Amino acid sequence: MQLPYTRTLSAVLLTFGLSTGVAMAQQAAPSQSPNAPVTAPSANFSDAQLEKFVTASQKVAMISQEYTPKLEESADEGKRKKVFKEADDKMVQAVHAEGMTVDQFNGMNQAIQSNPQLVQRVQQLIK
Repeated sequence: MQLPYTRTLSAVLLTFGLSTGVAMAQQAAPSQSPNAPVTAPSANFSDAQLEKFVTASQKVAMISQEYTPKLEESADEGKRKKVFKEADDKMVQAVHAEGMTVDQFNGMNQAIQSNPQLVQRVQQLIK
């Protein structure tokens, strides 16, 4: 089940302002148990790795922008789940297309969120 991946993929969009809002992030369950130890991921990413992350993030943002209205329009829970899964699958494919696993993407996301220097490097790459 890939719902936790979308939550993290969507969270990255909000972090970097690449999207205006993601309804999908609100629907997914947390991927960690509350008792899991929190560790700071490594901040030693090459520019090439960060470029892959930025490109994947931008693709995820575009998918989010495409599917958010579809989710908001649908009142039928079954249809919403189908649309959500389709968006989730496309987001995962976008990450894989950049040569990253979802776990790598999520790890970079966590590291970037907790490291102001990485945020600056990513922002420079976006420009």
